[in-house]
Amino acid sequence: MNGILRVSRTRGALSGLLLVVLGAWGALVPFVGPSFHYAYTPDKAWAYTSGRLWLEILPGAATLVGGLVVLASAYRPAAHFGAWLAALSGAWFTLGGILGPTWSGISMNPGTPVGGTTMRAFEQIGFFTGLGVVIVGVAAMAAGRFSVISVRDARRAERAAPAPPSASSEETRAPARTGGTRFSLPFPVRRKPATGGSTAAGKRASADADTERIDSAAASR
Repeated sequence: MNGILRVSRTRGALSGLLLVVLGAWGALVPFVGPSFHYAYTPDKAWAYTSGRLWLEILPGAATLVGGLVVLASAYRPAAHFGAWLAALSGAWFTLGGILGPTWSGISMNPGTPVGGTTMRAFEQIGFFTGLGVVIVGVAAMAAGRFSVISVRDARRAERAAPAPPSASSEETRAPARTGGTRFSLPFPVRRKPATGGSTAAGKRASADADTERIDSAAASR
């Protein structure tokens, strides 16, 4: 199971790099954009406002961190976390300018575009709406790539898994001895047949014993 969770680091290289670039753009464009007349109010370079903090700096930084995680991770859950972090940040880029001003107690005013009619459309796309949609798309692509288990991943997991014991090794393994009383079966005892000399001597001894019994019986009479 642990082998399946491992992936090649090149799996999220392209998507992670794109997320890093998009996050850096979203966090820095409000500060450098006024230098080439591409900005929201206040139209001043490196001017800080709370609206820029909540609507551009924080989601841009979160997207950059998520891209770095996707770029460097070789572990599926970590890469998924980075992709989801970037996707939520992209969604906030798209919806933050609409939902932020409705929150009481926090100033989330994105300002207004400073260009003409066409330029304002490009500023809206490049600062918030279009940027957020692209970030969500790239993050979804990264999450999908890390969800797929390829043939190479399956083979890597098989090589990393410990080999099961073979049946031949189990058969040749000596059985373990357990405690308890050991019983032995009685074996029949084979007696050697008597030889000819021993048989004759036995008959002679038996005859002598019979003679002694007869003599003792006669003496008693």
